[in-house]
Amino acid sequence: MRYIDREGNITTEDSGQDKLLQWMYNSSVGRSILRFLIKPTISKTAGWLLDKRWSKVFISPFIQKNHIDMSVYEEKEYTSYNDFFTRQIRKECRPIAEGENVLISPCDGKLSVYPVEENQHFMIKNTAYTLESLLRSKKLAEKYQGGTICVFRLTVDDYHRYCYVDDGRKSANHHISGVFHTVNPAANDVYPIYKENTREFSLLQSKHFKTVLMMEVGALMVGRIVNHQEEAEVKRGEEKGMFEFGGSTVILLFQKDAVAIEQQILENTKNGYETIVKMGEEIGNKK
Repeated sequence: MRYIDREGNITTEDSGQDKLLQWMYNSSVGRSILRFLIKPTISKTAGWLLDKRWSKVFISPFIQKNHIDMSVYEEKEYTSYNDFFTRQIRKECRPIAEGENVLISPCDGKLSVYPVEENQHFMIKNTAYTLESLLRSKKLAEKYQGGTICVFRLTVDDYHRYCYVDDGRKSANHHISGVFHTVNPAANDVYPIYKENTREFSLLQSKHFKTVLMMEVGALMVGRIVNHQEEAEVKRGEEKGMFEFGGSTVILLFQKDAVAIEQQILENTKNGYETIVKMGEEIGNKK
């Protein structure tokens, strides 16, 4: 795992969890276990258990292990582990970048940006995808060929709420059923996870960036993607929804010539680094 922050500081991690996932996705025994773990019923059951009051016993160990700075979150008494996991951050700790032509990050996470080729193909890490397989719609896929796809990978230590990147009219939510692979790169090197995982998307007729497709992808042990609205008028920086326990992904898909992503982020992706971003930070501009 190779991350780079906005100041250019590089972090290389190969944790015990990473090694375990690499074994699970690259060995016959591990893949046999995975066939059980990625089933939707397993993630839903885990989510149900983490809603229970007794699950609060996991909160303190999690904070210590992941070095969570609780001073940036609103104070409250948590009723369950999931209540803690979806904790609300203080607004002043995630300011929204000023400038109406500025594209902001919708969430905290590790960002990679890829071009969508004219034939609707794109690469995430070493895995090839098509827009049609991601969206399950040939007509909708044609709308975004030649555009840009932004992949924000959230890990368990990230803030798990996300916001709208512009003012506009949001469509209804479209749910695509699937399984729950981890979004760790160890899985993406082996499986086309973003066309197999459960996901939900909506379209934003935005004020500045044409029609933005916003997608949330569930992951291993994430039983629920919680979006707050169906069709609605929304505002830039307004909370769109949240993920319950586990790592997960937010995807933004832009039409051709809609945005210009910061050059350094593009270079980071090209060089194999995910860029660490925070919700509300500037990541590009209207083209």
